[in-house]
Amino acid sequence: MPFKIYKKYVMLLAFTAPALIFYAIFLLIPTISGMYYSFTDWNGLNPNYNFIGLGNFVESLKEDPDFLNSLWFTLKYVLVMIVLQNALALVLAVLIESRTRSKGFFRTIFFMPNMISTIISAFMWTFVFSSVLPQIAEKTAIAFLGQSWLGDPKVSFFSIIIVSLWNGVGYMMIIYLAALQGVPQSLKEAAIIDGANAFQTLRSVTLPMITHAITICFFLTLNGAFKVYEVVYGLTGGGPGRSTQVITMNIYEEAFSNNFRYGYASAKSVILFAIVLIFTLIQLRVMKKREVEA
Repeated sequence: MPFKIYKKYVMLLAFTAPALIFYAIFLLIPTISGMYYSFTDWNGLNPNYNFIGLGNFVESLKEDPDFLNSLWFTLKYVLVMIVLQNALALVLAVLIESRTRSKGFFRTIFFMPNMISTIISAFMWTFVFSSVLPQIAEKTAIAFLGQSWLGDPKVSFFSIIIVSLWNGVGYMMIIYLAALQGVPQSLKEAAIIDGANAFQTLRSVTLPMITHAITICFFLTLNGAFKVYEVVYGLTGGGPGRSTQVITMNIYEEAFSNNFRYGYASAKSVILFAIVLIFTLIQLRVMKKREVEA
């Protein structure tokens, strides 16, 4: 290998080495270790543990109803968030992009919730749900505002969705706005000249041109929804009972709050990883196919 090429690769390695080291220490090694411990009965503290094979996986999928309930609740949350968050973000982006003035103002207003910590947002909305809305219901005739937003299992799910959307729609909106700005104005004008209305132009011209942004936003929403923790912890703590417990909360509880079953919690983490991987591959395959067709 010529010296210049060798020097080039050495320089590239030198610049990327710090990031690679941190990546290995804080992500790669813990991931591999977690997969290994998922086949053991390690409690996270005792240096001695036994290798039990697939025992943890069998127990979690067949003998742990709390885990299965949290898995179902998480899947329901993911589905709702993928649809609503992207739909609202896209609608807001289109409406803001169509304005000739005050674009910056509206971008800032809708993005501001994303700048607030998720756990802080959850505590803010806890006050709104438990104190503000009941007061409004008491002083007006809007009775449904006085219901138990966080204490009723049938309503608490929607409370979590509301806060999650409030906190995350702005970020997706910015991505869609950036994509919309890349759509050639000449194509829109040509569609209007051909007699297309605003909806037809959006469907036939704009959406095919921003398919790459839709793929990115779906990917981010999917992964973020599966890893949700703070908003549920801050609003309901997984309650009432375990009715709003997400899978990440169940894993944390198993590893640190119950019997310190670290190996068992690691097995649940591997299951979550496999589910996210499968959903992500399917989503990327479908969306990439649409990008090619567009």
